[in-house]
Amino acid sequence: MSRIPVYEPYLGGNVSAYVNECLTTGWISSRGAFISRFENAFAEFVGASQVTSVANGTVALHLALDALGIGAGDEVIVPSFTYIASVNTILQTGATPIYVDSLEETLQVDPQAIRNAITPRTRAVMAVHLYGHPCDMDAISTLCRDNGLLLVEDCAEGFGTRWKGRHVGTFGDVATFSFFGNKTITTGEGGMVLARSADVMDKCRRLKSQGVSPTREYWHDILAYNYRMTNIQAAIGLAQIEMAEEIIKRKQQIAAIYRAELSRLPLRTHDPVGDVDHSHWMCSIVVDRLEDRDRLRAHLADDEIETRPFFPLASQMPHCHSDQAFPIGDSVSKRGINLPSYPGLTEGQLDRICSSITRYFEGGQR
Repeated sequence: MSRIPVYEPYLGGNVSAYVNECLTTGWISSRGAFISRFENAFAEFVGASQVTSVANGTVALHLALDALGIGAGDEVIVPSFTYIASVNTILQTGATPIYVDSLEETLQVDPQAIRNAITPRTRAVMAVHLYGHPCDMDAISTLCRDNGLLLVEDCAEGFGTRWKGRHVGTFGDVATFSFFGNKTITTGEGGMVLARSADVMDKCRRLKSQGVSPTREYWHDILAYNYRMTNIQAAIGLAQIEMAEEIIKRKQQIAAIYRAELSRLPLRTHDPVGDVDHSHWMCSIVVDRLEDRDRLRAHLADDEIETRPFFPLASQMPHCHSDQAFPIGDSVSKRGINLPSYPGLTEGQLDRICSSITRYFEGGQR
């Protein structure tokens, strides 16, 4: 019986042809035609006017925060239930993360909790679109506008995700995406930064490339970074964008199969709520009983089916610990499982996964 991984990239289309073009022309580093081609295609897909590619999703977030001027003395409101990169990048600027709780149904940050956390030191709100479902961007955008706060969208898991027909990443002052190997579209490693302001975008482009002067060769007048994407990564990304609609459609089909096949069990699937497009970066379930989460994962592992637990709360990590309680985030974090979610899953594999989960609950495995 072959093992079913939780994710594997979908590398079809023009990937090989575009990468081979980089190899045969010698354009393998951070210059080459595929950089701008990928950036332009990405901007068109999400509906953004300005984007710049970077080496990975974490540096995208750090670059965006730095370009906004967020630093020591500032507070950035962020969900506790998120991947650690969201918080690490805030800390790297010298700012302070202010944790808030999430919503049970959508798994996204709670707008009311954001409202309650605003202080005179609050500079920005980070909305993290977890597992492919959008945050409530009407409520969060209004909160930021009414309180004069910057809005940062962490869309690492949100490619193909829309709120009321509008792609996530186009609401914020800045937004970031990740193209890690397990993301909906991938470049192996890689990321993208979006900015509403032309000045902020110009600063992102300078900061990502060692702060080089636009008018003087090898002249660097600001402290900056090397966060550039390679032409090979961009070549893969362009080929992925060309297949994006196909990839997203298949992932949504897979989520629908899980929803139908598991509907009678003591768990819930992570379904779209409201007028949204859920890209289902990860197809997830939340079991009713906390004690079933790890037992079910062990059962699936015995059946050669890989899964992932939901992220632990960032506020529980030693280097950024908080004594605050976040009951909803803590509860879903401890009950959540990411199931195999890649577009290449076959009907037979999906049947095997659903049958194994059903056997656990109905066959006395508990």
